[in-house]
Amino acid sequence: MTALLNRLGARSRAEFASALYAVGFFIEVCRQLALFAFARKPALRVLTMQILFTGVEALGVIAVLSMSLGAVVIVQGLSLLPQFGQASLTYTILIVVITRELGPILTAFIVAARSGTAIATELGTMVVNREIEAFIATGINPISFLVVPRVIGVTVSVVLLNIYFNVFGLAGSFLVSRLTGGVNLAEYTRELSAVLQLGDLVGAAIKSLIFGALIALISSYHGLLVEQSSTEIPQQAIRAVSRCFVLLIVVNAALTALYYL
Repeated sequence: MTALLNRLGARSRAEFASALYAVGFFIEVCRQLALFAFARKPALRVLTMQILFTGVEALGVIAVLSMSLGAVVIVQGLSLLPQFGQASLTYTILIVVITRELGPILTAFIVAARSGTAIATELGTMVVNREIEAFIATGINPISFLVVPRVIGVTVSVVLLNIYFNVFGLAGSFLVSRLTGGVNLAEYTRELSAVLQLGDLVGAAIKSLIFGALIALISSYHGLLVEQSSTEIPQQAIRAVSRCFVLLIVVNAALTALYYL
């Protein structure tokens, strides 16, 4: 019993210390975010490279996924809804699925899998190679130079990729509608405009902002948790992506519930 209590106490202390470290990390990132306008040119270069990797290099996979999703949704809608006399709901479902729900979360999943892994691995490698210590020794704040540009870059990229996802998803649904039902662009645009609301766009933008910040913060946090061994790097990368997925789903569910309430 004594040994069990000792293990529980040690585990509780470790969890408490980890929580304090996470809170301190978050506070320092927020503080450095406010000072980023005065950042040096190397930090701006890190920001540019992060947007290039997270945003530009993900355009291909986002386009394929979004067009495929749009095509599947419109095919299912055109084949099933008329049987129940609800053909007019096809465009409503398109907006709900692509713009409001699956667009932001699928974009965030892709970014978490690509950029989240890369950020955690890169920062973990820098810790093992003593590069973080070198930054501190030369008076450079690693949070300001390494973490903040990644947070901004990933957040901006997720927002822009979500817009890109919506455009290609709706384009894919239009192509299928055109080929199967002969729907012209004017009719398609009119039907979408009738069901699209400002709240859908605002909700998707808010989700993208929160998802992007979460991915960058969690990935950077786990990357900096690496201590000495290179074997810790893949472990922390896996934990970062797993935690990103879980939190993205939870936050998405909470935001969706708030939207409908």
